[in-house]
Amino acid sequence: MISQAEALGGMLVRELTSARQEIEAYPSEADIWLVVPGISNSGGNLALHLAGNIRHFVGAIQGGTGYRRDRDAEFATRNMPRGELVNQLNDAIAVVEQVFSRLRPEDLAAEYKEPVAKVRLNTGEFLTHLLSHAAYHLGQIDYHRRIVTGSAVTVGTVAPNRLRSARPAE
Repeated sequence: MISQAEALGGMLVRELTSARQEIEAYPSEADIWLVVPGISNSGGNLALHLAGNIRHFVGAIQGGTGYRRDRDAEFATRNMPRGELVNQLNDAIAVVEQVFSRLRPEDLAAEYKEPVAKVRLNTGEFLTHLLSHAAYHLGQIDYHRRIVTGSAVTVGTVAPNRLRSARPAE
């Protein structure tokens, strides 16, 4: 049986890995940064926001990594090379793997280290919220890529067989 921390961490890694696959699936770097009428963010900005959010809340606050977030830049940056964007997502994956490998049940039961949006939260509940937030933005990136490219092809995100406890059914 896997722990709650292993399950949450594994799902966050799955979402971040899927976001990386989405960014890699854009046919051109220019497509990553297009803003489509009716929406305000490009796939690139959503990926930067996702990576920055995780590196801040999981890395800096929960894990003490020292990461300094620039949330405004996550939405203002344009035309960052794909490789650099992928590196940001890889850094977020590494932070999740590092921090969640050290989380114990009592850490999840404790109050989160800092207030969020002017409220105090339970750590386990807040980390679950971060997972939901990641999934939300992953879906936005997927739709952005398909709208911009006109492609209905998916990249196999959020598959249950990519969960840490997955094993063949008997």
